[in-house]
Amino acid sequence: MQDQGRSTRKRTGGRLKNVRNRRKDELGRLPTETQVGEPRFRTVDVRGNDTKTRALATNVASVNAGDETLSADIEDVVENDANPNYVRRNIITKGAIIATSEGEARVTSRPGQTGQVNAVLLDN
Repeated sequence: MQDQGRSTRKRTGGRLKNVRNRRKDELGRLPTETQVGEPRFRTVDVRGNDTKTRALATNVASVNAGDETLSADIEDVVENDANPNYVRRNIITKGAIIATSEGEARVTSRPGQTGQVNAVLLDN
C-alpha cells in the first residue's frame, strides 16, 4: 500500500510547504497478485536487514484437514471477497476460496507476503 503522505493544504485552505522529501520506507510497492500456475517466486528486500519471498504464481497449497496437514494441488479460485475480478483472473489472496485436489478450502496465509499458500478445508 502506498503512503499518500500529509495533506498539502492547511485547515484554513492555505498551502503547506514540504519539510522533507519522502523516505524510502514510505514509498510502498504494488500488490503481488499471486496467480494459479507454475510456481514462480521473487525475493524482495524489506525494512530492517530482512527479506520477503513473494509468490508470483503457485499451484500447491498446504491444506489443514482437522488434525492433519496435507499438500494439495490448486485447481481453481472459486470465490474471492477481496475483488470479484480476481476469480476470473485466478488470483489468490488471504480469504479466497480455492478448489484443491482435497476439496474446497479457504486461504489463511498471505501468499504475496509469505510465498506459500496455507488453507483450511471447508465443511461441505
